[in-house]
Amino acid sequence: LGVRLVLVHGARPQIQLRLDESQLETQTVMGMRVTDPAALQCVKESVGRVHHEIAALLSMGLPNSPMANAAIRVTSGNFVTACPQGVIQGIDLMHTGKVRKINAPAIHSRLEQGDVVLISPLGYSPTGEIFNLTIENVATETAIALHAEKLILLLDSADTSVLPRELTLPESKLLLENKTPATAAPIPDAIRSSLQYATKACELGVTRAHLVSRHIDGAIIQELFTHDGIGCMISQETLQAL
Repeated sequence: LGVRLVLVHGARPQIQLRLDESQLETQTVMGMRVTDPAALQCVKESVGRVHHEIAALLSMGLPNSPMANAAIRVTSGNFVTACPQGVIQGIDLMHTGKVRKINAPAIHSRLEQGDVVLISPLGYSPTGEIFNLTIENVATETAIALHAEKLILLLDSADTSVLPRELTLPESKLLLENKTPATAAPIPDAIRSSLQYATKACELGVTRAHLVSRHIDGAIIQELFTHDGIGCMISQETLQAL
């Protein structure tokens, strides 16, 4: 289909499992994990394992299917420059960071060669430090830097019915400001956070952003290739205008 794909993966369940195995407890501040040196080691181990497992799955040539003998080239690298989050609500988040810069030219060069670019939720500082980032932050900043046509965020929530099928950028902002009818269902915090990132992406040049539940098999295909979709689409203009 000529789609150029950048895949940003997370590892939150795997990180939590590794922390539990190591009997380590961490704080969260505004939905972000406080990453001390011991927790960072668990993060690196978990992210590395998930990263390689995804690359292995993308390397499969499935017999008796359109993917038979497929050669999907997967590339990754230090595309994300990060900086520390710093102190929030009086707590030093240590190795928890945020995106400072995305190396868009390097990613574009890989995409032009037909590769799938696989990016993990880790960023690197110019001094060689490693920072634990949120996948939403990485995906959104990458989409903005690439001037992407679409940003697709997979939600942990199985129920996205609190969101309408379509939102323009102004409508999304009103929804985030709670300027909606009193009868509207409240938006869970996790979905609200993703909606904030999707809105930011569209505000800064991404044509459309989609919020889709990860629990629905084939959800991305249904969202992108059916008229009504299955998630929530945020766009700079109405679908009819586009």
